Amino acid sequence: MAGDGSVVPADPGAMTVVKKKTQSSRSWILIDASGHGSLLDVDKYAIMNRVQIHARDLRILDPLLSYPSTILGREKAIVLNLEHIKAIITAEEVLLRDPTDENVIPVVEELQRRLPRLSAGLQQQGDSKEYLGGQNDAEAAEEDESPFEFRALEVALEAICSFLAARTTELEMAAYPALDELTSKISSRNLDRVRKLKSAMTRLTARVQKVRDELEQLLDDDDDMADLYLSRKGGSSSPVSGSGAANWFAASPTIGSKISRASRASLATVRLNENDVEELEMLLEAYFSEIDHTLNKLTTLREYIDDTEDYINIQLDNHRNQLIQLELFLSSGTVCLSFYALVTAIFGMNIPYTWNEDHGYMFKWVVITAGVFCALTLVTITAYARKKGLIGS
Repeated sequence: MAGDGSVVPADPGAMTVVKKKTQSSRSWILIDASGHGSLLDVDKYAIMNRVQIHARDLRILDPLLSYPSTILGREKAIVLNLEHIKAIITAEEVLLRDPTDENVIPVVEELQRRLPRLSAGLQQQGDSKEYLGGQNDAEAAEEDESPFEFRALEVALEAICSFLAARTTELEMAAYPALDELTSKISSRNLDRVRKLKSAMTRLTARVQKVRDELEQLLDDDDDMADLYLSRKGGSSSPVSGSGAANWFAASPTIGSKISRASRASLATVRLNENDVEELEMLLEAYFSEIDHTLNKLTTLREYIDDTEDYINIQLDNHRNQLIQLELFLSSGTVCLSFYALVTAIFGMNIPYTWNEDHGYMFKWVVITAGVFCALTLVTITAYARKKGLIGS
């Protein structure tokens, strides 16, 4: 890359980042409307001048700083910070940070695949073969008429929702068997395993909740959604279909493009003005529903963990009660034996010789009487404890 911050075309086969001798530079990839990617390694001032945003907005994308999930609409750009996706979307290009990250590479590939308009590809195929039919052609053209920034935003939202849903599925596959094993056998190993899974679930829930809250905040504020219409603010006419109604849905079979045709037909009567955000609202609601479904799965998992903990606590309480009953029984026996030991101690005293005359029979009866008394005392204590519910019957 040249010293003036010019871009370096990206090799589609291998994504190699050109390093620059400055600590303030960061790796970016620029993807234009035709899907071509170019690697950048420029400082923050070059990025700020290119997309015309403030330093505080660019700071949100700093991977060294911890910022919550954010979607900000600015005059000429959308600042996007969702998990590992840190991007700046304009009306003509996308700047994506850290393109060599293993979680970012699939997003780059998806952007390069879906950002080019479908009509361009169909025009190239027109000379070689006939398209399937007029109806399919019209539908493809209709779906392709979404603004560039919305297509890029949908790719990012779909990637984040899919990523979090995959992490949730992995956690469920590991958590449910571990909880069932802990229920059948309470051990230190199983308890430690569930503890780690619960910690992972808490962290993942917080990440999903941040994305959900950001989408909900956008849906609750029409002004914030209106700020995301970069093509409209830029003065360029929004693409409209033959019926005169705008359509902002992507050409690929994603959630946004799966909205019913009836809903799209109903939008034909909606006037396109500065305050019209219904198209974007439908797009955001689709991904809000998906992220909310993921959050519900995590909530269900948390409830299952809580139920398992309650069950384990009941088992531990039952074992603790059994130990208390055993301790009470042993303590009762000890009291009775103490009385018998008292009799033994009395016989061990130095009794005058004259007291032993004609009293040999008393030793036998004293031993029998003391034994019977101790046994009756133990039975009485045990019966009283059962009557009061201190031990089980």
